[in-house]
Amino acid sequence: MAEPLPIPSDDWCIGVHVPELRAGYTLLKWESTRPPAERVRVREYTCDCQPTFYELCQAGGLLFIRRTRRRGREILIDESAPTRYAKAMIVWGRLLSGLVR
Repeated sequence: MAEPLPIPSDDWCIGVHVPELRAGYTLLKWESTRPPAERVRVREYTCDCQPTFYELCQAGGLLFIRRTRRRGREILIDESAPTRYAKAMIVWGRLLSGLVR
């Protein structure tokens, strides 16, 4: 397996960052990634300068959130359950507001 990419330094980091959790946050149910039935399109994403970053993905008309966690040399990838657009956008917005993790 190839060496993991180093975490970028802050001097060129310009992406969206997930804030610290706020009071009253909720936890998403994360599942191990499953083989994609079809192509997956990444619609939005957070900056990968942190050990954990997220992607809002679309496949087959449904959206889900993919979470990637770097733990030393190990990379763990989980996904939320696929759901319809309106609900996924609410969850994505809550994630970017520190209300979901």
